[in-house]
Amino acid sequence: MSARRVGVGLTPMETRREVVLHLADRAEQLGYEAFFVAEGWGHDAGVLLAEIATRTSRITLGTGIINVWGRTPASIAMLATSLAAVSGDRFVLGLGAGSPPLAEGLHDVAFTNPVQRLGEVTRQVRRLLSGDRLEPTTERRMRPLKLAVVPQEPIPINLAALGPSAVQLAGELADGWYPFLLPLSGLEASTRLLQQGLARGAPDRTRPTIAPCIPTAVADDPVTAHEVASWWVSFYLVSMGPLYRATLRRLGHGPAVEEVLAANPTARTYEVPESARGLLDDLTLWGDVAHARSTLDRWYAAGAEVPTLTLPPGRPVEELDHMLEALRPT
Repeated sequence: MSARRVGVGLTPMETRREVVLHLADRAEQLGYEAFFVAEGWGHDAGVLLAEIATRTSRITLGTGIINVWGRTPASIAMLATSLAAVSGDRFVLGLGAGSPPLAEGLHDVAFTNPVQRLGEVTRQVRRLLSGDRLEPTTERRMRPLKLAVVPQEPIPINLAALGPSAVQLAGELADGWYPFLLPLSGLEASTRLLQQGLARGAPDRTRPTIAPCIPTAVADDPVTAHEVASWWVSFYLVSMGPLYRATLRRLGHGPAVEEVLAANPTARTYEVPESARGLLDDLTLWGDVAHARSTLDRWYAAGAEVPTLTLPPGRPVEELDHMLEALRPT
């Protein structure tokens, strides 16, 4: 039986460099297909991935994701072509619209028209990576430039997308689609949006690879598994802006969202009440090994092609190693 395609990803909140490097090593040893590093307000993802590339030889490496506010399209393209060279053409570029706190609070850039910005940057980066000149956004005195170094092989560009317009954009432009905290029950409806976007893209395009990023909380101790899964759901619904709440409401989970919000009057409680426990199964891979593997099987059956296990930040390395061992490709 051939191994299933599955990746491993980290959130921007995992800032322990030595842990990131260790997990990349273990992911390759255990046969995972890809390892993704997200960039937020900590390490430069490109620097970490360059270091990981020198320690690994097989596994695909990618930004999962970098936002489109902190770099120009040209600097993103240079980062991508450099990482492709360092890794021996194992690099995948993951882009996303980020969030207002990241754009405005860290990069001092107004967070306006995020889906439009994501599309504009993606198109410019593709032009540069293909050897074309930059497309000027306004009339300039200087002639547009092209990169002096372009990748030997095409670099896939994957987009993080959750809202309807963003998912359609991914269908139109991306090689892969990275939805994070998308409920399993909403994958089919969201895939239809992806197909709508595909229809407005180039005639020769194929549908992006469906690679959902799934929060993971596997432990032999049921209390630990429940604690980590509850943290994933409550933290992102309470503390990480309106997008995740809006998505779950749009996909029919409004009452459960309200119950989680009511159970967490502050951002430090991390509770999912029993009445909303269904969100844990719909949004995460949690519980013991058997339960988590059963849930992963349901993701594949629903259409996921390369699900990515998103590991919780700040947890003991032994716990993270157990999660990788538990869900290793078979």
